[in-house]
This record gives sequence, C-alpha cells and structure tokens, in this order.
Amino acid sequence: MKKNYFLLFVLLMFIPSVCISQTSAVKAPMPTQQNTIIVNKIIDVTNYKTYFVDFCLTKINETAFKENWNEQKTVQITETINFKNFRDAVYNMFAFYDEVELETLLKEYQKNTAYQTTNVMTTNKVLLNNLEIYAKDVVEGKYLAK
Repeated sequence: MKKNYFLLFVLLMFIPSVCISQTSAVKAPMPTQQNTIIVNKIIDVTNYKTYFVDFCLTKINETAFKENWNEQKTVQITETINFKNFRDAVYNMFAFYDEVELETLLKEYQKNTAYQTTNVMTTNKVLLNNLEIYAKDVVEGKYLAK
C-alpha cells in the first residue's frame, strides 16, 4: 500500500512540471538592435535575399513540374515567398556574435567578392535546414492568404 501512495506522490509531483514546461514557449535568441543593423548589411553584401528567393523558386519549380501544377497555381505559390517570414532564422544565426565580430565579418564580406557569388550563410547547417523547412512550407501553400 505504501508503494501505491509513493507512486501517486511521484506522479502528482511530476505531472505539473511536465505540463508547465510544455506550455512555456522559449523565444529564439536575437541580436541586439545595433547588431541587427550590421546583420542586415551582411545580408545585403552576401546577396542572401537573392539566394533565398532562388532557393525557394527552385523548390517551387521542381514541385510544379513533378505535380503538374498549372501556371496560376505556380504564380500564386511563388508570390508567397517573403524574406520577412524567414529573417528571424538569419538573425538567430548571428545572435551570439558581438558587435566587433559582426563588423569584422561585414568588412571581410565587403572586401572579398567571392562571398558575393558563393553565399557563406549556406555553410550553416541549421540555417540551411530552416530554409529547407521554409521552402517546403511555401510549396505546400502554408503562406497562402485564406
């Protein structure tokens, strides 16, 4: 009988902590306001928005061909590509850099034109995975206005 009470006690102690931990959303780290300005410059210098759009367009065109979409559906899905919906993933990638490190990166990217043709942000596996997920969501129509 004591075992049953002990198990009940353990369950009653454990269940509330699980429920509480599942309801509290953890917000992804973001750079400071000043660092965000520098990150925006890095995005511009590396032509990441262009890479982002091209990546999404490739996924859309592959799916459109494979699933035999009509032109209207392809255009409709294409129009939902919006870097603002993905920007926080890029910001999160740079959240742990300080201002000096970001300025150093920016200067290096500005100085070396190779970074403008081979996008350096594609080497970050987490960001690339997030981009794959975003593009999949676009292709599935998750950004279409209801």
